[in-house]
Amino acid sequence: MVSFFDLFAMLLLLTATFGWFNQVFFHLPTNIGLLLMGVAAALVVLIVDLLIPHIAVINDLADLLRKIDFYEAVMHGMLAFLLFAGALHVDWPRLRKRLVSVTAMATLGVVISTAVVGFGMWGLSLALGLNLPLAWALVFGALISPTDPVAVLSLLKQVRIPEMLETEISGEALFNDGVGVVLFSMLVTVATAGGDAVSFLDAVGLFLLEAVGGGLLGLVTGYVAFRAMRRVDEYVVEVFISLALVMGTYALADRLHMSGPIAVVIAGLLIGTRGPGDAMSETTQRYLFGFWTMIDELLNSILFLLIGLELIIVGVNLRFGWLALLAIPLVLIARAASVAIPVTGLSYFMRFIKGSLPVLIWGGVRGGISVALALSLPYGEERSIILAATYAVVLFTIVVQGLTLKRVIRRAVPSSRNAPAEGG
Repeated sequence: MVSFFDLFAMLLLLTATFGWFNQVFFHLPTNIGLLLMGVAAALVVLIVDLLIPHIAVINDLADLLRKIDFYEAVMHGMLAFLLFAGALHVDWPRLRKRLVSVTAMATLGVVISTAVVGFGMWGLSLALGLNLPLAWALVFGALISPTDPVAVLSLLKQVRIPEMLETEISGEALFNDGVGVVLFSMLVTVATAGGDAVSFLDAVGLFLLEAVGGGLLGLVTGYVAFRAMRRVDEYVVEVFISLALVMGTYALADRLHMSGPIAVVIAGLLIGTRGPGDAMSETTQRYLFGFWTMIDELLNSILFLLIGLELIIVGVNLRFGWLALLAIPLVLIARAASVAIPVTGLSYFMRFIKGSLPVLIWGGVRGGISVALALSLPYGEERSIILAATYAVVLFTIVVQGLTLKRVIRRAVPSSRNAPAEGG
């Protein structure tokens, strides 16, 4: 029987080994390098298993990876810690100034993108003879439309970008999961029920419970943790409080059917904004922020490696290959519409940096959350099609868009051309 310790030890060993090879030989951004090496390792396993089946070492490795529940590992494991760590470092005064645009892209933008991708995917599947039902095509639209906060925040660490634009990209990524998960849940219910309608009032009620309820929960638990930190001056205890805040808030949100991601983001924003000035000594700040930076780097590396290795679970089905490839430009078109419509409407009331649209479109990276949601779908041909398309889009956005975003920023945003290069 494989224990949790065995699985975690294997992932750490692979992460350290692949990370070393990337740093010594390939010099890619760490997370992108780990992702590509994970994909390469998965392809080797699949090819060797196809050509020479029943090799003990290969079969044992594949079986070990299949025992990892990617959905549980991401959605009920890593995500809470990664979102809190990301929100902890967000500049709230800057985010507050761009809250209208961030909210518009995180709500209206996700709905627009879901519709464009859903109807487009349905039409493409009919043209290719795959006949993906419209309800399931819309499910794909819902899970692929939100930008992934983990992937986006990881990417923004490696590029220099104007503060206003960085705030919009990171803020949208942190908050659009609530809308995406609500849409995903509703559309999966419709698809599995054979097309039974979900009323508008039900949809509004679910959104309010998930998103607004999650935000209020994070505000309450974050404030309780903040007050507790003010009463002590011991960095070990305060780090423990932050850990308890993340795990307790996410678990409670799950029990109350609220959005755990939004709850921990709000809690992280509160602690990151109020904590340094009112509740933490300089020593505590150094240890607490250093601790969460390390957690962020460690889990990010493992997650990107896992995304690559998940190819063993997804497999390579050439029957869905064309639809998966066509999903990439379709998602880019949907991203362009979902950004251009809110930004164009808001540009009459607020200022946007010149060149914002290309950067917002190209910076819309998808990641582990989309893969996790696709893996949570019930088994069937629809799941296989959606999983293949999701994996293709995620790989493209992380690798191609991730490696070229700096070039897009320099061409689109005049103020970034004279910025000093990133150190490192």
